[in-house]
Amino acid sequence: MSQITTHVLDTTRGLPAQNLPISLFVQTPQGWDELASGVTNTDGRIAGLLADNVVLPAGVYRMHFATKAYFEANNEQGFYPYVDIVFELDGSASHYHIPLLLTAFGYSTYRGS
Repeated sequence: MSQITTHVLDTTRGLPAQNLPISLFVQTPQGWDELASGVTNTDGRIAGLLADNVVLPAGVYRMHFATKAYFEANNEQGFYPYVDIVFELDGSASHYHIPLLLTAFGYSTYRGS
């Protein structure tokens, strides 16, 4: 079973990015279909983005972080209105962690554990 989790850290503040809207999509021949969405908690995570029994097949997925809403809520002008992280699942791993390290003028990501 492939599970996807995320964690967003605001590296400018040195704190988890709370109340950041996130959506998960799968690529189809017709475009992108939304699978799940949520808002980060006080730890910068979304508990239960997907139900435990959801099995994600191999394919291309996109995690959409609505950073503009987050920056506006914090009275900050950000450069990136959103961050899309596109990644490919091979169907063999059981857990994919997609972290985002965020500032108003930059971001980075990696495959976490």
